[in-house]
Amino acid sequence: MNNEASVPITGAEIVVRCLAEEGVKHVFGYPGGAVLYIYDAIFKQDKFQHVLVRHEQAAVHAADAYSRSSNTVGVALVTSGPGVTNAVTGLSTAYMDSIPMVVITGQVPSHAIGQDAFQECDTVGITRPVVKHNFLVKDVKDLATTIKKAFFIARTGRPGPVLVDIPKDISMHKCVYDYPREIEMRSYKPVDKGHAGQIRKAVQLLLQAERPMIYAGGGVILANASNELNRMVDKLGFPVTNTLMGLGGSRSSSPHYVGMPGMHGTYEANMAMQNCDVLIAIGARFDDRVIGNPKHFASHPRKIIHIDIDPSSISKRVKVDIPIVGNVKDVLVELLAQLDAAAPSANTNALQGWWKQIAEWRGKDCLAYASSDELIKPQSVIEQLHRVTNGDAFITSDVGQHQMWAAQYYGFDKPRRWINSGGLGTMGVGLPYAMGVQMANPGATVACVTGEGSIQMCIQELATCKQYHLTPKIILLNNRFLGMVRQWQQIDYGSRYSESYMDSLPDFEKLAEAYGHVGMRIEKPGDVEGSLREAFAMKDRLVFMNFLTDQSENVWPMVKAGAGLSEMLLGSEDL
Repeated sequence: MNNEASVPITGAEIVVRCLAEEGVKHVFGYPGGAVLYIYDAIFKQDKFQHVLVRHEQAAVHAADAYSRSSNTVGVALVTSGPGVTNAVTGLSTAYMDSIPMVVITGQVPSHAIGQDAFQECDTVGITRPVVKHNFLVKDVKDLATTIKKAFFIARTGRPGPVLVDIPKDISMHKCVYDYPREIEMRSYKPVDKGHAGQIRKAVQLLLQAERPMIYAGGGVILANASNELNRMVDKLGFPVTNTLMGLGGSRSSSPHYVGMPGMHGTYEANMAMQNCDVLIAIGARFDDRVIGNPKHFASHPRKIIHIDIDPSSISKRVKVDIPIVGNVKDVLVELLAQLDAAAPSANTNALQGWWKQIAEWRGKDCLAYASSDELIKPQSVIEQLHRVTNGDAFITSDVGQHQMWAAQYYGFDKPRRWINSGGLGTMGVGLPYAMGVQMANPGATVACVTGEGSIQMCIQELATCKQYHLTPKIILLNNRFLGMVRQWQQIDYGSRYSESYMDSLPDFEKLAEAYGHVGMRIEKPGDVEGSLREAFAMKDRLVFMNFLTDQSENVWPMVKAGAGLSEMLLGSEDL
């Protein structure tokens, strides 16, 4: 050990060194009393950049999107008490979507814990349900090892956010810095390789299938298994559907792609899911928004293969026939090798008949919508956004009708380009997501698709964008309603629009300009494409585009809550 390595340093300096050892380039955070020693250590270093957000929720959202768009572990830093509680929504959002993050929180000094000290809260207790794991550091000698464990747990197995709570006195205490190169945890042994025998059974079943279906979820994205999935689809010629979290996992431009499944999925995807005889689920969890009513889903017998890194997700909602626990990429590599070695399928005629049936379902053209010369159709804005960006932008979204239109009409051919809150459905994520994406992918084209309800939840982050020269283009589909709430109220509540009309909206263009950005207002359909081209030509400016859209437009198709996949509403005529 050299002399420098043997000199004791503070816990705050240890935190900074550990982050540098992990290759962290950006930390999103907001200072406060319990983390000031850490912020002082950040001031003295040059290994990573700190990004000062305007609200702790945005710090965690930005770190979340940083991770989603770059396959790295996002990092956020917040203070104790309200800093932690403000971060809980971001933690829960990331936890529901299995996003690897490390969130470092300050805590009151060790001797004050449990004494109702100023800005104290039970961070470990509050966050336990919304993190993969959390730690309270009680000795500075444990700090480096704890941070190493946090990164290891966050990125391995089924990924997720990990929280490290550091009392203020621990950040000022000193010890010799020793960051472990490897970590061994007796109680945590994630499995990567799938069982070869189970994979062999899966291959045999796939080759015998007459009406096969590939159902791919966010696990494909998280495992960086898109290439393997596309190879499998091309080799087998089977239909494939990507969930909301899996968009871009397989190419949307492929003739084998039948669209997104579920509540707002395509008719052909849902009918194929319901009527297939062999279903292979890859990194997906059969959640309620995808399969609808489980009893209805089970009413059509089918053999199910389920590949997932998390054994607790298998047979959780739907009983499966061939479970395969393992990392999706590793399992698909082995599955492809066995497919290459296997005899060709003898079910060519059956597969052709299956595709003929799918073509009939596709013939309904369920995503068609009525055009207008007077009113801007939100679907058209997304289609023209795709055209202007050549389908190659990073698209972040908030939650609501605009999210579904973006998912339906912006075709994703690449993974990690679609950044949205799927599991928790968190309004307000869109703008901080765009910040995180642009920090992780400098020079990339980034667009935030949002609604007038969602954007106001974290709109203060326009100041962060100004400070750090972030230039996403904000696509506000403004229908003056909480659109998805209004849609449900129309369908299920007799058109009683209780508190869903936004009748006191700001002048978004002037508000954007007040933060130092460019504001645009678009009211006519004929101005949509030209305005988009003008905005994206301003590469060094954030442009806030306020599209006044048709207030009556709904997201179709739709499977109502409690209904089955084949019980779809294709339009207002089905109400």
